[in-house]
Amino acid sequence: MSTKATIRTGESAPSLSLPDVEGQTHSLTQALAKGPVLLAFFKVGCPTCQYAFPFIERLHRQFAGHGAAFWGISQDDQAASRDFASEYGLSFPILIDRKPYQTSDDYGVGYTPTLFLVAPDGKVKLTGDGFSKQDLIQTQKWLSHSLSVAPGDLFLPGERVPEFKPG
Repeated sequence: MSTKATIRTGESAPSLSLPDVEGQTHSLTQALAKGPVLLAFFKVGCPTCQYAFPFIERLHRQFAGHGAAFWGISQDDQAASRDFASEYGLSFPILIDRKPYQTSDDYGVGYTPTLFLVAPDGKVKLTGDGFSKQDLIQTQKWLSHSLSVAPGDLFLPGERVPEFKPG
């Protein structure tokens, strides 16, 4: 639980530089030079994270080839985070925010999952915690508009997707 207020829409995203599960460092400043970035903070054992991340993977597959970056930011160790990515079929980088979770604290993450959609200018365009169907739809709409991409379905016919699951 963060001691700071959660970064809000319109605010500047704090800079971050974290290693992924393979040890490669990712810099938000460098990524934003190429396009928007979706940051998804999570814990491996969080049931809502386990539910949400396959939908984030769908967004990643729709937009990654068009300049958007997607990063999972784990509050667990490398091995557990790598296993999580494998189990849920994630193909985007999983970064490690080690104790004392400085990056999570900088963003005011109080619950997992917490999402931040950061525009190339460094401003947060969307933030949300827990699983929110509306937040994912809004993320898809914003990315579609800003990247001029016509995405496919985010929620498949016949899928029963709740409006919200708390984190």
